[in-house]
Amino acid sequence: MSDEKKNKPDIRESIQHDQPVVVPQAPGIEKSILSMMVVDPINVVSRCIADGMNEDFFYIPAHRIIWEIIRNRYEKNESVDIASIDQAVSDAGKLDVVGNHNGLVDILSFSTSTALFESHFGTLKEKYLRRTMIVAANSMHELARSEEMDINQILDSAEQEVMQIRNNSAKVATWSLKEDIKTAVDNMTRLMQQKGQVQGLSTGYPKLDEKINGLKPGELFVIAARPSMGKTSFLLNIVEHIVLDEERPMLIFSCEMPSVQLVERLLYAKSEVSKTKLIVEQGGSFTKEEQKRLARAIDKYRKSQLIIDDTAAISISELRAKARRVLMSHPKLAAIGIDYLQLMRSHTKQALNSREREIAEISGGLKSLAKELKLPIIVLAQLNRGPENRVGKNKGMPMMSDLRESGAIEQDADMIGLLYRSAYYAEDDEEKKEVGNKANLLLAKNRNGPTGNVPLSFKAEIMRFIPREPSEGEPEES
Repeated sequence: MSDEKKNKPDIRESIQHDQPVVVPQAPGIEKSILSMMVVDPINVVSRCIADGMNEDFFYIPAHRIIWEIIRNRYEKNESVDIASIDQAVSDAGKLDVVGNHNGLVDILSFSTSTALFESHFGTLKEKYLRRTMIVAANSMHELARSEEMDINQILDSAEQEVMQIRNNSAKVATWSLKEDIKTAVDNMTRLMQQKGQVQGLSTGYPKLDEKINGLKPGELFVIAARPSMGKTSFLLNIVEHIVLDEERPMLIFSCEMPSVQLVERLLYAKSEVSKTKLIVEQGGSFTKEEQKRLARAIDKYRKSQLIIDDTAAISISELRAKARRVLMSHPKLAAIGIDYLQLMRSHTKQALNSREREIAEISGGLKSLAKELKLPIIVLAQLNRGPENRVGKNKGMPMMSDLRESGAIEQDADMIGLLYRSAYYAEDDEEKKEVGNKANLLLAKNRNGPTGNVPLSFKAEIMRFIPREPSEGEPEES
């Protein structure tokens, strides 16, 4: 028996702490299912295992013991019959628990027909889920009374337990080779018909989409840069494409900037109206054409399904809980964006003692969330001062090792894009003029495709990155 199993709380003991609860159970149904296993082990035992049956499906201690022995024998390809099970129970020293030989025979000869399996299994699972809900409620009760754990951790734990119960209630799909072959052929046909179109969610940047094949469910895309490189603008440009061009819902967590400022930047970028012009002119006004463009941008965003949460210093557990709730209300949610990783927090005891550990927990938590919700997550991150210390042709050039505070980000991310603008590191006006508004996204890591350079231009006055053709001698692949 594994240590994990030894430490697992007995579901019956947990329930009995809260007397006088009437424990949901079906002893006769438990007997029926066990006896069906002896009648037709190949079909019945295999279906029970495929549908996620574990010892907690059985409330009666004797039935739990018998199930474990039947499952172990089945997995070892040993015979599953009354005599063999009787001997195995005896060898384990648990014959008295099952009511000795007569009691065991009574259990394993209880059923009349395997045709009742679906009905009886459904009842058995229902009783198990009801017991699990009682245990979860008791656990939440104990956690809520404790003053040692952070309230957000308690809420996250409670939400995880409820979601786990819901997941357990879903019937496990039966695997079919024919269905997989059909799906594989459909995918191949679609790829041939698409003629180079991306499979995942488009970012709006063709060169980037080409390399990553679009943003795909479960992927963590880290976009990292030094301050003032425009990483928030780049994220917002992707947001604009998803919510306006693709007409899909998207959730943004803005840890640094209030939501109203984020909306302003989205409107300036979409309408191509310069905020700098208004500031410089101090009370200047928009032209009629600019007013029309701004009105169109406002109308489009009003009709969009963009959700912004601007909670400062949000914890990974709080972010996870909010993301789950948004997905429930917006089941077609396309992606999640976060600005930015180092402004998030983790409140575990280990994280309190180590900033590196805290970042690792946040990074790992985001990757787990992407897989759980089956959504791509785009998260911005800060780089350290490494790029500023480089000289020569590599001046200002970022590297993955520049990611601040933790190598865990590099490990957890599926893709890492390093954003930089050459003009920021220009030493004089002549050099600034030479590089102009040139920018680059270096795709330094791409778990499922090529790495390389994505050439961009940055229009600072409207906070927008646009694709550009590579300069002569500028590499596209790394």
